[in-house]
Amino acid sequence: MAEEKKTNAAPAKAVTAVKKDDTKPGFFKRIAKWFREMKSELKKVIWPTRQQLFNNTLVSVVVMVASALVLWGFDLLAGGLVNALIKLAG
Repeated sequence: MAEEKKTNAAPAKAVTAVKKDDTKPGFFKRIAKWFREMKSELKKVIWPTRQQLFNNTLVSVVVMVASALVLWGFDLLAGGLVNALIKLAG
């Protein structure tokens, strides 16, 4: 007994090509679109409260001052070492 292959005899759908428009919109239209998208993104931002802003600024200033003091200390130490080496060599 021979095996019979079953085939679907459904007609193929006609495919119509859609022509893609490759031209870019004008300069001012692109700028306007950019501003509209920026405005919609800025609406999604959760802005800090005045207290959060103050606290974050205070933390930033404290860290900056601490870093400056550490760097000043290392500079002072390195300068002292260089002067000591110069005195030993001279």
